[in-house]
Amino acid sequence: MTDSSPAMVLDAPALADAETSATSADTTNFKLVLLALAMGGFAIGTTEFAAMSLLPYFSAGLGIDEPTAGHVISAYALGVVVGAPILAVFFARMSRRTLAMGLMAVFAVANVLSALSPSYHWMLLFRFMSGLPHGAYFGVAALMAASLVPMNRRAWAVGRVMLGLSIATVIGVPFATWLGQNLGWRWGFGVTGILATLTFLMIMAFAPKDPPRPGATPLRELAALKNRQVWLTLGIGAVGFGGLFAVYSYIASTLLEVTGVAPYWVPVVLTVFGAGMTCGTLIGSWGADRALMPTAGILLLSNAIFLAIFPFVVMNVWILTALVFLIGCTGGLGTVLQTRLMDVAQDAQTLAAALNHSAFNVANALGPWLAGLSIAAGYGFASSGFVGCALALGGLIIWAIALWDARRSGT
Repeated sequence: MTDSSPAMVLDAPALADAETSATSADTTNFKLVLLALAMGGFAIGTTEFAAMSLLPYFSAGLGIDEPTAGHVISAYALGVVVGAPILAVFFARMSRRTLAMGLMAVFAVANVLSALSPSYHWMLLFRFMSGLPHGAYFGVAALMAASLVPMNRRAWAVGRVMLGLSIATVIGVPFATWLGQNLGWRWGFGVTGILATLTFLMIMAFAPKDPPRPGATPLRELAALKNRQVWLTLGIGAVGFGGLFAVYSYIASTLLEVTGVAPYWVPVVLTVFGAGMTCGTLIGSWGADRALMPTAGILLLSNAIFLAIFPFVVMNVWILTALVFLIGCTGGLGTVLQTRLMDVAQDAQTLAAALNHSAFNVANALGPWLAGLSIAAGYGFASSGFVGCALALGGLIIWAIALWDARRSGT
């Protein structure tokens, strides 16, 4: 079965980029480039998800309650939403290698500042700053990776970059959580600064030098905003992915306060979630290269079902852990939608790719916020599953509209 999605349209400047990339791929070990780019995903994934697992610890350290501490997570997500389009448009002409390095440098500094936050309000500011490079980095990294492989392996290459984020949930997040539990929550954020610095050095060492793109302009990038399919694809991520974040943001609190497990169980369950997300990224990228939109639909439907089951199993740590693995598997949606945007954005690739992560971080803000309202209203941490299910179904509705619109317009 093949997907009806259009092939990515390339104009003359884009073809020139492709030819340059092909030449670079001949002289550069592209696997090392993918490793360097994935390391950035590992750094970003570690801080993004560790902030959620460290929530009970930094809320206590900063003297705030847990629903209020959830605003710190939302501040990071807001930084992504704001930073991705602004940076992608403003630096449209910049060499992708140079842009990726610059974004990682800013990310490293902002995370070190987060670790040194003296108060809740400073923490909000530094987490917002940390989020600014997130979307633009993943956008430019995805384009760099896709340029190194044939068209029919784009999702595979993008998936390898996103795999860094997934592996972060297996290794980076549990390690940062362990640091936070044993050495203090500040270490959980500080370690990300080290990872980001390592990424900067790896990109500088391995990524091929590419010239600035004179054909790329802010107005050309902004043309993506006129495309209805771009907005629908972003809507799928912004709403549909919110379900996963609604549950994941409060999983540590659910385990400690509802399931009643010992603290050492929290990193274990987070590792299981990460393993699921890693499997989902591999499966999602494989499916996206063969049947892109059907793969997205299957992941959204599966997510809705798993999240609906969540409230009924929170008292059994073994069943809950298995379910968390399955919820993590639906995280493969990220790679699928990133590839879809490459198909529909035409020559506004950088902005569209960056906006994908703005959409996911709208989800990162929306999910925890709605779940937090439910928890604060007295429905308990388990109610995050029902909130998440509703969001996943909302994403599925937008997916159906996007599929209908694409078939109606022949795009």
